Amino acid sequence: MEHTGLVLPPTAPHHITIKLDNGYNVSFPVTALLASEDLGNPEDPPEIQLNAPEKQTDLPRVRLIHTGGTIASKVDYATGAVDARFEPEELLDALPELADIAQLDAVKIGNMFSDDIRPQHWNIMAKACSDAFAAGCRGVVIAHGTDTLHVSSAAISFAFAGNGGRPAGPIAMVGSQRSSDRGSSDAAENLLAAVHWAAHGPVPKGDCGDSVVVVMHDTSSDGVMAVHSGLGVRKMHSSRRDAFHPVNAQPMAKITNTPTGYTTALEPWYESLQSNPPTRPVTDQASTYETGQRIAQFIAGPWLHAEHIEAVVGTGVQGVVLHGTGLGHLPIDDPQNDAPENQQLWRVLIRCVNRELPVVIVNQCIHGPVDMNVYSKGRKQQSMGLLGHGVNSTPEATTAKLHWVLSQNMEVGAAMTQNLCGEHRETLNE
Repeated sequence: MEHTGLVLPPTAPHHITIKLDNGYNVSFPVTALLASEDLGNPEDPPEIQLNAPEKQTDLPRVRLIHTGGTIASKVDYATGAVDARFEPEELLDALPELADIAQLDAVKIGNMFSDDIRPQHWNIMAKACSDAFAAGCRGVVIAHGTDTLHVSSAAISFAFAGNGGRPAGPIAMVGSQRSSDRGSSDAAENLLAAVHWAAHGPVPKGDCGDSVVVVMHDTSSDGVMAVHSGLGVRKMHSSRRDAFHPVNAQPMAKITNTPTGYTTALEPWYESLQSNPPTRPVTDQASTYETGQRIAQFIAGPWLHAEHIEAVVGTGVQGVVLHGTGLGHLPIDDPQNDAPENQQLWRVLIRCVNRELPVVIVNQCIHGPVDMNVYSKGRKQQSMGLLGHGVNSTPEATTAKLHWVLSQNMEVGAAMTQNLCGEHRETLNE
């Protein structure tokens, strides 16, 4: 077999790495190299001429808000790694089909991988959405890295709908698992489907988790994209193209790539809700997150100790989230008198509650509710003042909600039990 490609810095010592035309890398031990020739420094590539398609003025206006991520990535040939540096104009130039779906303009607010996104970036994204609707756009698409896409989708949902409102039009968040210059990339279909939803999807109602949606591949095959509630979805695989799955929920719709264009089919539960017009007022300016808030998170299990919580709480956090086992349980009992660390954990949590520091239980099982009425331990936790009973949204959506509630100076105990905008609505349950 013969491989032809561009030599990159090796991925491991004493290896040679080649970038193939299909976008993938191959590596072999240097000992397997029969012969080589140094061709010198390569010439600078010619300047790229962009040929963005002309806008059709009779189509809906959609704004693409560009934050970075794999959907906006190309290969960095200096390192051989993928780098977030695909400019918005390049996306438009590379997908002329976009001109048949919407009048599209692009705004770049960053070029980040999603693991670098913080609450201040949620505020920037939400404001960019408000500005787009104020400028007359029918919908908005946010291009975002996939690793924390579901966190940002939940955060922006509360920013627009947590106070009882709704966005003026659809907000679709989209990413890709494979970079745009790979033959197996899912970027093109995901982006085209997201723009289709923003241009032609239903106006969000705001009370059923549809203020922000996530549009990604439905299966590992091409052709069908799923539309998920931004409050009921999670990235469940590190590399598959169908990495996003609903949690305690069902998809809202499916978008299919047909020979004549993209078509949308609403799922029955969401279609029935759309039979009545929205009743919530439009949120002109999204609410914001207090970037100084600190939320500490811990995982319940054999390695959780009181001193861990005490040390972090001592830094001045405003809230604590505990990922409980099963139905939302914590290791706070010592029935055999051989685990004093459990009693110590119980005491430190009591001290947190006494200091009026909100402690919220989420479900580390991911699927299923937090139900602290089933076992005596759960009832003990409720009597301690721990929050979270009845929550069936994702751990990320619950944590984003806690941050938003604290930012709005709301009464935490009451707000966390309410269904503000579809975060644990019963009709989303499977």
